[in-house]
Amino acid sequence: MAKFDSLVDLFEKSCEKFAGNELFGEKHDGTWQWITYGEFKSLVDRFRGGLAGLGVGEGDRVGIVANNRVEWAVAAYATYGLGAQFVPMYEAQKQSEWGFILGDCGAKVVIGATNDILDKLRTLVDEIDTLETAIGLAAPADDPTSYQALLAKGEAEPVDAVHPSWDDLAGFIYTSGTTGAPKGVKLSHGNICSNVNAIHEVFTFTTDDRSLSFLPWAHSFGQTCELHGLLSMGSSLAINDEIPNLVGNLAEVKPTILYAVPRIFNRIYDGVNKQMAERGGMVESLFHSAVGIAARKGAGESVGMFEGMKLSIADKLIFSKVRARFGGRLNYAISGSAALNRDVAKFIDALGIDVYEGYGLTETSPIATANYPGNRKIGSVGKPINGVRIVIDKEVTGDAENGEIVIYGPNVMQGYHNREEENAKVLMDDGGFRSGDMGRVDGDGYVYITGRIKEQYKLENGKYVVPSPLEEEVKLSPFVGNAMLYGMNKPYNVILIVPDMVALAPWCKENGVAESDIESSDKVKELLKAEIEANSKSFKRYELPKKILVSKEEFSTDNGMLTPTLKLKRRNVLKVHGDAIEALFS
Repeated sequence: MAKFDSLVDLFEKSCEKFAGNELFGEKHDGTWQWITYGEFKSLVDRFRGGLAGLGVGEGDRVGIVANNRVEWAVAAYATYGLGAQFVPMYEAQKQSEWGFILGDCGAKVVIGATNDILDKLRTLVDEIDTLETAIGLAAPADDPTSYQALLAKGEAEPVDAVHPSWDDLAGFIYTSGTTGAPKGVKLSHGNICSNVNAIHEVFTFTTDDRSLSFLPWAHSFGQTCELHGLLSMGSSLAINDEIPNLVGNLAEVKPTILYAVPRIFNRIYDGVNKQMAERGGMVESLFHSAVGIAARKGAGESVGMFEGMKLSIADKLIFSKVRARFGGRLNYAISGSAALNRDVAKFIDALGIDVYEGYGLTETSPIATANYPGNRKIGSVGKPINGVRIVIDKEVTGDAENGEIVIYGPNVMQGYHNREEENAKVLMDDGGFRSGDMGRVDGDGYVYITGRIKEQYKLENGKYVVPSPLEEEVKLSPFVGNAMLYGMNKPYNVILIVPDMVALAPWCKENGVAESDIESSDKVKELLKAEIEANSKSFKRYELPKKILVSKEEFSTDNGMLTPTLKLKRRNVLKVHGDAIEALFS
C-alpha cells in the first residue's frame, strides 16, 4: 500500500517508479504531445533551481495565475521541493482579487500564464511589499524572469529538494467566497497526503488509466483527486485546452476516468433526454425503460430474461453511442463539488460507466466521504474515508434526522490565514470542522447531503427551504441554463431562470416568440413552468415557485454571479435582480 508523507515524497517516488510512462498530454497545432514522468521530473528539478536563484526558500509563498498546464504542475512540485508554499489563482479572477490574495498570503514570487497577465502582475510587484518578482510562462527566453530562463538557470545551478514534514504547509487554496473576500485555506503536506493515501486504499487506478483534465487544479478537488492522486498511481492526464473543445477532446484522448462536477453530467443527461424526446416512440420508451432496468440491476435486484434483452438492445442502439462520445473507454465517472442528482447518476450508471460521488470541502483537502468499488449507494456521497469521522450535529438544525456535518480527521485544514474570527467559527476545540453543510447518515454509514445551512431560509408560514438541491433539479430541464430560488420571509417561493438559449432559441422560432421578447413572454414562462413541474420530484408543495422571472443575462464569473468553481453567489444575483424579484411578490 502506497504511503506518502509529503508531496515531495509522492513526486519523487512516482517519477522514479514510472519514469518511462506518459504523464501529461497537451494539444498543440491539433496534435496531442506527451511528456513522460522522467521528463517531468527533469523540468521540476530545473525550475526548482531557478526559483532558488530568485531567493525562494522554506516558508516563502509562490503564487500562480494560470489554467491547468504542464508548467502549473512543474511550478507546484518545484515549490514544494524548496519547502515553500504554493498559492494558485484563476485566470478568470479580477486583478484586484489577485492583488488581495498575493498581499494576504505575503507572496514572494508570482507566475503569470500570459504576457497580458504578466503585465498586470508586474504592476502588483510595485504595490505589494513582499512581492519581489513576476515570472512569465510566455515571456521570451532572453527575459531573465521568464520560465525558460529560469529552467536554464536551474539546470546550470541545481538545488537538491528538501523533504517537508507531515505538518509543514504545502500551500494555500483561497476559497472563492460566495460572500465577502476570499479566505486562504492552509493545507499541510499531511492534509493532502492523507487524502491521497486514502484514495489508494479504495481505488486501484493503474498506468493504463487516463483522465482528460478540465477541472481547475487551483481548486482542491481537481488538485488533490486528479493531479496528485493520478500522478501517485502512474496514470496519465491529458489537459483540456478549452471547454468548448471538451467533447471533441474526449473522443481523441479516450479517457478511462472523468473527474467532473454535476453541471457537466447534467448537461450530458439533458442532451440525451432531448434527443430521445425528439425521436419519440419506441426509442424513447426503450431508453427510459432500460435506464430503470439498469438501475435495479445495479442495486442488486434480479432482472428477468426479457428485461435483460431490452437492456442489451438499448445498450447497442443508444448507450454505446453515448459512450463513444466519451471516447469509448470510460470506466469511472467521479463527481464532486456539489450533490449529483439521483436520476443523473442512474443515467450515467446505465451507460455502463460506474459513477462514484464523494463529498468534501477545500477545508478538508477535500475528500471527507466517498463511494468506491464495492461500497456504493447512488444518491449518497459515500462513507467516510480512512481516518475520517463524521458527526451530525442536529442541535444546529433542530431536526430529528438532518444536522450540520462535522468532520474529524487528518484532512482537516490548519486554519484560515489571518482569519482568527473565522477559525473560531469552524474549528472546534476537539478538532472537528463545522462544514456548514446539512446532511444525514443512514444505518449503513452512508452520508447524504441535504443542503447548505447558510442558504436555508424560512418562508412566511414558518416552513424551511434549502434551495440548492431544488435548483439542481430544475436545471435538469434542457431549457434551463441556471436558476435561483428565493422566498426568504415571503409568503411563497419565486424563481429566477436564465434560459439555455441553445435549446430555447429553436423553440421560440417554432412558437412565434421573438428573442427580444423572451424575458417578458407569457409563452416562455408557461414553457418554463411546465419544465419546473416536470423536474420537481423532490419539491414539497410549499417549495414550488409560484412566479417566474426570466433573464437572458447568464450567471458567470465575469459578472460576479458565479464563483470560479461555478457556485452561485446569491448576494450578487440579488444586487442585480433584487428589485425585479421583489416585484414578483407585489
